[in-house]
Amino acid sequence: METAQDLGRTASVNGIDMYYELRGEGPPLVLLHGFTGVGADWAHALDLAELGRDHRVIVPDLRGHGRSTNPSGSLTIRQCALDVFALLDHLGVKAFRAIGLSFGAKCLLHLATQQPERVESMVLVSATPYFPEQARAIMRQVSDEGRSEAEWEEMRGRHKLGDAQIRALWRQPRRFADSHDDMNFTRPYLSTITARTMIVSGDRDPLYPAEIALEMYRAIPRSCLWLVPNSGHAPVFGEWKEPFARAALTFLRGEQAALHG
Repeated sequence: METAQDLGRTASVNGIDMYYELRGEGPPLVLLHGFTGVGADWAHALDLAELGRDHRVIVPDLRGHGRSTNPSGSLTIRQCALDVFALLDHLGVKAFRAIGLSFGAKCLLHLATQQPERVESMVLVSATPYFPEQARAIMRQVSDEGRSEAEWEEMRGRHKLGDAQIRALWRQPRRFADSHDDMNFTRPYLSTITARTMIVSGDRDPLYPAEIALEMYRAIPRSCLWLVPNSGHAPVFGEWKEPFARAALTFLRGEQAALHG
């Protein structure tokens, strides 16, 4: 049985050492984790071994997360997208399918607009084209101060490059709250996306209200929308894990007949 240690690799791209795990054969499938998450988080939402039976599954730790470095100390979602493209170039991957969760889904919006021809199909979970004020208000409250020992231990278990890396992640949301250019996708810009797109959002997401998911659905030409009932941010774990996995993989494979746009 393969372990993460067997699957893990590191590539030098864009001035960072980017850790990623690679498994399976078939059409490339890129999985992009959430903020303060790591690639290994996907094991809690998807059966990665099963995915590897008919996909070449590429699971990176994004810049400054997990085992991936960030020497500059700067972190933008646009830059993370450039890092992913550099990794895919390193691997010789031209076109790919993808699933992104929150931070990773926002990264996918950059990927799908920077080089639309490369993204064949994608699933955006808890994405937003811009930060609404309610999200900015929450992000302004996040800091590294007053964290419990349990919180430190949980983060140290995922982010392996020391406490400075963890502090940088906890301080980053305030920077996002003050940023207005990194995530600033207009409806005309979203309309340039050519990938078949599945938008998944909790109907009670405290960060990004359902109206924003509806805005994306109306703007992205070949899209479908799943509002997960009675659910908050990142509604793909717990009780919705199996329905999400089935729906997402069916969509990525193009097995449903609902979209012809």
